[in-house]
Formats: sequence, C-alpha cells, structure tokens
Amino acid sequence: MTQATTPRPDAPAATPVLAARGLVKRYGHVTALDHCDFELYPGEILAVIGDNGAGKSTLIKALSGALIPDEGEILLDGKPVRFHGPLDARRHGIETVYQDLAVAPALDISDNLFLGRELRRPGPLGSLLRMLDTRRMQAEARAHMQDLKIGIHSMRQAVETLSGGQRQGVAVARSAAFARHVVIMDEPTAALGVKESHMVLDLIRKVRDRGLPVILISHNMPHVYEVADRVHIQRLGRRVAVIQPQTLSMAETVAIMTGAMAGEEVTSD
Repeated sequence: MTQATTPRPDAPAATPVLAARGLVKRYGHVTALDHCDFELYPGEILAVIGDNGAGKSTLIKALSGALIPDEGEILLDGKPVRFHGPLDARRHGIETVYQDLAVAPALDISDNLFLGRELRRPGPLGSLLRMLDTRRMQAEARAHMQDLKIGIHSMRQAVETLSGGQRQGVAVARSAAFARHVVIMDEPTAALGVKESHMVLDLIRKVRDRGLPVILISHNMPHVYEVADRVHIQRLGRRVAVIQPQTLSMAETVAIMTGAMAGEEVTSD
C-alpha cells in the first residue's frame, strides 16, 4: 500500500496518538479486517471512508474497544494497549459519539452529559446517601456547552425538546468533556439538515482546536472535504491509501474507494 501523504504539515514527525498495525478480524469465512493499518496524529481531523463492506465499521469498533481483533496490535501514544470493551477505551481517554447518539431523551442536558459518570455531593450525603451534586453538574455542563459555543441556555432543558443539531451538540460536548486522547464520531451529520450539519461540522473543528484529534466516519464526501485534514480510505478490509483533500479531487478519492483507481497510483507531493 502506498500512503499518499505525510501527517499534517505542522507535525510531520509526531508519534501517532492512536495507531493500529496489522489488524485482522474474521467472522467465520468472512475477513472483515485484513492486516489493516491506521494512524491518527495529534491535532488532526482524520476522515475514514469506504464503501459498504470495506471494514471501516469493524476498524472503528476495534479502536473504540467494541470488539477485540484476532490479530495485530493497537497503540496509544506509541505504546501497545489491549481493550477488552468500550469501558477500557474510555478509561484510556477515547470517547465515541455513535450515530444513534446514545442520549436519554427524557433527561435534561446536564444529566446526559454526566450519564454514567454522575457527580455526588461531598461528604456523607454523597458517600453514604449517594445524593447527586446537581448544582455542580449543571455548572460544569454549562461550561462545556459554552466552551464549544453550543447555544443552549438552560441545562435543565430535556434533550427530547432539542433540535437534531442541538442533540448532536450534547453528545459531542459529552465526549469532548471526558476524552483525553481521541474523539471518534460515527456519521455525525446523518439525517441532519444543511444548517444543522454545518453546526456539527463547526463543533468538530472546535473539538480539534481544543487539542483533541478527531476520527470522523462519514459517507458524506462534501463534509469530509470540508473538515478533514487527511482521509483514510478503506477497501476490502485494508487501508488502500491516505490522502490530503487538497491533493486529490473528490472524484479521484471516490475512485480509489471503489477500486476504479488503485491506491498505488496516488503519488506523494
């Protein structure tokens, strides 16, 4: 496989924040990942694209701890790690925003941001009576939302009353609040209108600008070309090329993705 580009120009010699070497995942006679490689560098938005059956979902599940590969290794800051489940990945600072958002519609914004990680009151009220520190959660939730410039004023508003873009904003803010290494976003603009999609793309840039590299899985090529620093192209369970959007046209990128153009035909600039 010929890699088409180097990492972002501002950090060409950086150690990848998250990497994979030779990942293999088989389901019976079907090989979903066939010695797949991957690198995410500091301070970048890396889009992962591929046709149906390319193995991109399997790759992302391996990187987020949702499945264990049969072979190969995953490295975090250059050190091998083994995730036994999504909680392992979260403990290592990898947060994922899934396509279904995994929000609780009836709960308010602050409750959703701290879902599963609720803050308890100090002293016996929290340790013995397990009372939640609602005031602190609302204050921190407001700070996280303001940090990403998500225009929601009341943290007591139920998520089910929000627009699609605002709900996505809550899920993104939750991931950005707890991620230490990587934020993975799975089809974050799916089913959103034009205005809300651009709001989410702005959020992705803001997460990156706060110092968190982002993995973006998307079928929407205009969105990929709008925000991605590099594009990982997956085909038949393997990485076939990594390109920079400014070096190839959208049509050429799709041609590599579908096999009409070989990744080896892409030359480094």
